[in-house]
Amino acid sequence: MTPADRFARLPDLLADDTDLQRRGRWVTVDCRVDIGDQPFFLGLENGALAAFERGMRLMRSSAFTIRADDEAWTQHWQAMPAPGWHDLFALTKRGVASMEGDFRPLLQNLQFFKDLLALPRRLSSES
Repeated sequence: MTPADRFARLPDLLADDTDLQRRGRWVTVDCRVDIGDQPFFLGLENGALAAFERGMRLMRSSAFTIRADDEAWTQHWQAMPAPGWHDLFALTKRGVASMEGDFRPLLQNLQFFKDLLALPRRLSSES
């Protein structure tokens, strides 16, 4: 399973995590997450995924974008990631990820986004 295919299972993973949805109940934002060369657009409304689209869409806006290569996401989603691969900011410090856009919604809900983007850890690497 490619990292992008693994991330594509995010809607089911979030639907199964009622605690994360509850903690994100104030989060309403459109954002983009690039898994390697595959963009994903997430439309979050009150902590739930109202929209989840894979692939490029012309003129699609988002508040912020988080990008990382396949290797970075693969390492980040290990059951117990090694130091330097365990956190979004560690990935940027390592130089394998970048963030751009309006950081206000990201930073106001930082733990929610860290936990959201770590959900694919729950999948075994063979799944």
